[in-house]
Amino acid sequence: MSTNLHPMLNVAVKAARAAGAIINRAALDVEAVRISQKQVNDFVTEVDLASENAIIETLLTAYPHHGILAEESGKTHGNPDADHVWIIDPLDGTTNFIHGFPVYCVSIALAVNGKVEQAVVYDPSRNDLFTATKGRGAYMNDRRLRTSKRTQMHECLISTGFPFRPGDNFNQYLRMMGDVMQRTAGLRRPGAAALDLAYVAAGFTDAFFETGLQIWDVAAGSLLVTEAGGLVGNFTGEADFLEQKECLAGTPKIYGQLVPILSKYSKFASAGEKASVRAADAKDAAAAAPLQAGQDSTDSPF
Repeated sequence: MSTNLHPMLNVAVKAARAAGAIINRAALDVEAVRISQKQVNDFVTEVDLASENAIIETLLTAYPHHGILAEESGKTHGNPDADHVWIIDPLDGTTNFIHGFPVYCVSIALAVNGKVEQAVVYDPSRNDLFTATKGRGAYMNDRRLRTSKRTQMHECLISTGFPFRPGDNFNQYLRMMGDVMQRTAGLRRPGAAALDLAYVAAGFTDAFFETGLQIWDVAAGSLLVTEAGGLVGNFTGEADFLEQKECLAGTPKIYGQLVPILSKYSKFASAGEKASVRAADAKDAAAAAPLQAGQDSTDSPF
């Protein structure tokens, strides 16, 4: 496979490896990395920025007329009117990286007229390279990927992401996790959505779901999943999900079983489903109120 890469994918792989080298060097002394905060619990480091610059420079040297959509610099580079747009997350899993927790990756996708056609997800700490070209399959290093063959939810390992931003609906997310957790062999939260999607493509997990995701979190991983025989969409099962900030991916059978469980939590849910979720939210709030009042009025010894 490595000798027969699409030329544009080859350039993306070169860019991802250059970024990975920067990340691996910084990981040797993560305590020295300068960190700033974009918002609560949302960090950016000098490594994200250096990684993104290396990727953009590599891509625009090869394709100066292409557009760029990158997590840290947005659309400030490249041709804003191009029909070929590179979608870049230079370090997905920054919070993991800051702590030395080795689950993070570089994600690069090429969208042509809004459709993802090339994808690279590179895990620099394990030196795992996931690639896909539309219509040509997905690969991990030199191995062709297929999603898992499991068909029963109770046998499945499913990954997710936790809400971490102010304003996220924690109670709703806990209910959603509870609905999935009690039906499966295990729920995991690795902390890098692009890698979570690559792992669904590889069959390491059977499905993945998360809300609040940006296009650069999911663009490359979504092509890996579909080229490995899986399905990707929003929580109601609609395939046009890239900019909707909710993502469900899985083997076809497990995806089909998760849609009815997760659809009521979708922002695209039916009016009846939304009403049932609002009622559960109100019940949670009512149950929490006396606990909160008790905490406020009690003199804690600590």
